[in-house]
Amino acid sequence: MPSTALHPLFRKRFIRASAALAVATVSLSLLAAAPAAEAAPTADLGSRFTLAVLPDTQFYSRYSADQFQPRYGKDPFQAQTEWLAHNRDALNIPFVAGLGDIVDQSWKENEWVAADDAVKTLDDAALPYSTAPGNHDVRDSNDDLDDTSYDLSQEPFLKWFGPGRAKNVSTYKGADPTGMSQYHVFEAEGQKYMVLALSWRVSDATIAWADSVIKANPTVPVILTTHQVIDIDSDAISPKETQYGLELWDKLIKTNDQIFLTVNGHFHGESHLTKTNDFGHSVTQIVIDYQMAYEGGDGYLGLFEFDLSNKAITVQTASPWVIWKPQDTLTSYDQPLLEGVNQQFTVPMDFAARFSTFNPAFTVGAPTHPSLSQKARDIVLAGFVGPDPVSTQAPGNTNDYVDVAGTLAHWRFTGTSGVVKEGQTVTDVAAGNDLTRASIAASGATNAEVGDVTIGSDHAYLSSDDSSVCFANADRNNSRYSYLTSASGAPVNNASFDNGYTIESFLKIDASWTSSTNQWMMALIRAGNRNEMPGVPYDRWGNGGPVVLGLSNLKEFQWSVIPNEPGLGDRVNWSGEIQLDTWMHVAIVNDPTARTTTMYVNGAPVLRNATDTVGQSFVPDAPWLMGAGMDNNNPGAGWNGCIGETRIVDHVIDQTQWLTARADLTGLTVTDAPQGSLPATTRLTTFSGAGHPGAEVRMSGSIGGSTVVDTAGKWSIVLPQALAAGAYEASVVQALGTRESEPVAFDFGIEGAPGATTPRPSATDSAATIPIGGADGTTALANTGLELSGVATLAGLLLALLGALVVILNRRRRAATNSGNL
Repeated sequence: MPSTALHPLFRKRFIRASAALAVATVSLSLLAAAPAAEAAPTADLGSRFTLAVLPDTQFYSRYSADQFQPRYGKDPFQAQTEWLAHNRDALNIPFVAGLGDIVDQSWKENEWVAADDAVKTLDDAALPYSTAPGNHDVRDSNDDLDDTSYDLSQEPFLKWFGPGRAKNVSTYKGADPTGMSQYHVFEAEGQKYMVLALSWRVSDATIAWADSVIKANPTVPVILTTHQVIDIDSDAISPKETQYGLELWDKLIKTNDQIFLTVNGHFHGESHLTKTNDFGHSVTQIVIDYQMAYEGGDGYLGLFEFDLSNKAITVQTASPWVIWKPQDTLTSYDQPLLEGVNQQFTVPMDFAARFSTFNPAFTVGAPTHPSLSQKARDIVLAGFVGPDPVSTQAPGNTNDYVDVAGTLAHWRFTGTSGVVKEGQTVTDVAAGNDLTRASIAASGATNAEVGDVTIGSDHAYLSSDDSSVCFANADRNNSRYSYLTSASGAPVNNASFDNGYTIESFLKIDASWTSSTNQWMMALIRAGNRNEMPGVPYDRWGNGGPVVLGLSNLKEFQWSVIPNEPGLGDRVNWSGEIQLDTWMHVAIVNDPTARTTTMYVNGAPVLRNATDTVGQSFVPDAPWLMGAGMDNNNPGAGWNGCIGETRIVDHVIDQTQWLTARADLTGLTVTDAPQGSLPATTRLTTFSGAGHPGAEVRMSGSIGGSTVVDTAGKWSIVLPQALAAGAYEASVVQALGTRESEPVAFDFGIEGAPGATTPRPSATDSAATIPIGGADGTTALANTGLELSGVATLAGLLLALLGALVVILNRRRRAATNSGNL
């Protein structure tokens, strides 16, 4: 399968839908773990079991021998299977389902050996499991091929995990004629369930076999597992259907009522979708894959609790690897549980009703098990102490990013749309390094067209720039490419980065990408010929630029640089395989102290990083190019896809300052906010303070108004007229679009004039409807617009006391309310 956060971002995307929620939930779980474990045997008993799901393990197998074993003594795949075997009884686990991409490079025997070692743990424990090949497990994963097109004698999957091995698993019932697909029947809580494990890109013949297997077991509910069914949309949350998944739906799933659940990997992140089959019944489809997370997935697996008594399937994402690792190795990426919207969720399901048309005898088992989801949490969190996660959230508007000192260039595309004409400029918002589209004649791209470069609204979910530049129709074999270039004399052209650097970009590969037309395409480079630079040893990678960010023939991001000590030669970082048609955030950080360069994809560091490298060598005044590469001093290797905002910083910055981070809105202040009871002569016309430049300040409550923080970080709201006598409660927030700060609240009272009644404005009155009260005074209060007279009558003093009493009562009421909300 294709290899943040990451949220992800991985939606990586080690990607998290709500990290703040995750922290809060984990903390509460730690506090509640012991009481829950004590209460479970006597409360909330039900008929329950846990289906364990192993998503793409490819990087665990690939890097077992050279990274995981030397550092830890085992790899995450081994930690997963050992934990499942150890906790099978506690969590009532009858079966473990693999989702394919067991290895990353099918032609590397050492990867199969690592996978074999991990799965042997399940064999030794007699814990039943299924496997099925993903695209990385077959020798040719071309979408035009299917399982009947393979030379089966050469397929390593059959040697390592084919029917010869599967027949020793107690639940195994058979395989299709190719041996690449298999099915199992396991029993849980007195009922049978089928796991139908289909190969990558099954043929119509295999679909017919699967159909016959289901019909041969007419009363058995079916869980279909395979490597690809549904995808995840660009928001890193919503499900997205695929062409192949729809083919499986039309040819097999919707016409077989027994299939009630499908689970697949392949796409980085997680999501789920419920559809209705031809019988009017629901089919839940789930995708789960963490390979682009920290350490190739950080050991995350799925725990699907089938709660037959309470009619639900509860999905939980946990990492046996995180809780196994030594404490001193843990990082902010190492969270034992993931709790985003698609990482922990419940699917309501009345099993007896759902299965009634084909198995009217289906019954719920005896209520003997406590909540297995809670029990899993208790087991995972017991004694675990780790760092807080890094949080990410969507930007509120186009200004919602961290402005970093030392930014040499920051190219953004907001405010422009349509075809980028020859000679048209893209602004550098940082330091005068604007990019200009090279003319077709100057570029030498004989088949390029003006319409090949456009700026549009497609952009990455975590980018505050609401636009990107897209390069279409690039073909390395047909002299078709386009690019943007910095001008001669641009400051960034001669930056050596001796103090390190951080380079970020949002990248998307077009769905039309093919290896034959787009391999080794480039997104961002420094122009020139590295093999002509003084002191550089001959570079086997050819005559490209001294600094390149591109994509390999295997769809892996490559960062290749000649450091400022050119005699050291090429230094390279590699990601895993990147998905097509999906936005990825790439950050490349060169640390001069450690002499390392680390590539982060969707927030998570890749496993193949560079060492003994500082800064960059370059050809004097050679431009930076966006959208194409260089070969023998000529442009080429055009990018086929989109490039979002891109930034170059002259030192190391961490995730709190990356383009995926949000501006700090915590610094809002109100200068000399009025408090207590103010004399009747007070003339309050202005509220002011400090905030984030560009943020909107909104005042609400008894007083309304708004303004924008200026470039110096100051703001003022001027009322249309001075406030009248009365009691006031107001609060101020600052906001960048949809994202706003915590409110700064204050209350105060203004005394009535001697002998006058005191109007009391309602909470909904605006400043414009409040009449001016009091008389002109002689004493001013700085920054507040207050003016005081020196005389007060006895009636004025009495009114002042009444106003103070109102304020005190208001404060006590608010304090009581706040206390009740703790």
